[in-house]
Amino acid sequence: MEILSQIFYFVITIGVLVFIHEMGHFLAAKFFKMRVDRFSIGFPPRAFGKQIGETDYCISWIPIGGYVKITGMVDESLDTEFLNQPPQPWEFRAKPIWQRMIVISAGVVMNILLAVAIFWGIIYSKGKDVRPITEISFVTEESPAAKAGFLPGDKILSINDRPVQYWEDVDTYIYAVTLGSDLNVRVQRNGTEHTLSLARDDIPDISEERFGIFPEGLLAVVTAVEAGKPAEQLGLQPGDIITALNDTAVSYHEVPVTIKKYTGTEFVLRWKRDDEERSGKVVPNEDGRIGISLGATYTGPVEHLEYTLFEAFPAGVADVVEMSGLFFTNIFHMFTGKVSFSKSVGGPIKIAQFATRSAEVGLVSFLGFMALLSISLALINILPFPALDGGHLMFLIYEAVFHREIPNKIKIALQQAGFFLLLVFMAFVMYNDIVN
Repeated sequence: MEILSQIFYFVITIGVLVFIHEMGHFLAAKFFKMRVDRFSIGFPPRAFGKQIGETDYCISWIPIGGYVKITGMVDESLDTEFLNQPPQPWEFRAKPIWQRMIVISAGVVMNILLAVAIFWGIIYSKGKDVRPITEISFVTEESPAAKAGFLPGDKILSINDRPVQYWEDVDTYIYAVTLGSDLNVRVQRNGTEHTLSLARDDIPDISEERFGIFPEGLLAVVTAVEAGKPAEQLGLQPGDIITALNDTAVSYHEVPVTIKKYTGTEFVLRWKRDDEERSGKVVPNEDGRIGISLGATYTGPVEHLEYTLFEAFPAGVADVVEMSGLFFTNIFHMFTGKVSFSKSVGGPIKIAQFATRSAEVGLVSFLGFMALLSISLALINILPFPALDGGHLMFLIYEAVFHREIPNKIKIALQQAGFFLLLVFMAFVMYNDIVN
């Protein structure tokens, strides 16, 4: 049943995103009176479909996207018979460059608009929960924050002259808003203000490790329990929240260090499960561990922000801009070797898994995942790579700048090479999914 569920949510997710993307190309082409021969979800060969008017609406076998075949365009279908005939008024090649650019870009625009619409709707209907604190509770040893001079008790006032009110502001400004810039953080410490500076190169990517500062109110939540280890014998389960060791309350950061202090010595561990307090005695092994993996859960004050319909729109746009910035940052780090390529890319299996997990949490979570994936699809497609929208756009930019087209033989060769590389990439990500 789990596999069927994953297949179902994968088909729904990819089907919607590809349909929206290709609908952008289709509507733009129709608006400029171009003839559309085929509207395909998936790449050739064609599986099944129906001819309606001049357009063949179909499903194709290779599930890595889709395409709209516009008459008079060298595209993924690699159909070049039209090149033997003079251009016709309804063909792509007969239209002005600016119209062709709009048609090529329309798919990306539609995916971005879908993401904005989803975030806009979520923020308007659900609002946002924020943490109304900016005081640092803990600074990780040897972290970039510790090296820059941050101390527990510091209250962050502004980052690069942008005032911060919530802890979400701190994360957003450090990892997204200030991308590419050094940081100047103004803090209040013991009644006086200080400015701490960090070079951008000293700030880790969010996908690798954290900056090293944490707010008050973080408790340790068990994310995994190792078989045969003391924690399993004690009865700990994923989702349990650790509250105290030997009757001393502990925060998220203190749990691993405190457990290690009791190496080989019995102590009382207290935890909470579904609002029920539990406790038991346990002895850490010689490595100072009891066999658990930990995450953080926030238990401090939370403020719920409500948005009007018009207030929610810029907030939704800001979320899309933030996610886009993180996407390009991750791409850059992959090519510079700072982030593992195999850990950063995912194919159908990983998408299916995440889609299913998000759907199990609820509709809002599923829509949020779809919005993130829509942003990724848009930004990947606009990359200047043959067989992607960005590759077609580069051909048109060349034509606009030099007032001549790239020879069709070169276009076809680039399209064939690009399509082959896409297939190789698809094979890699599927292999990577299976391995991981």
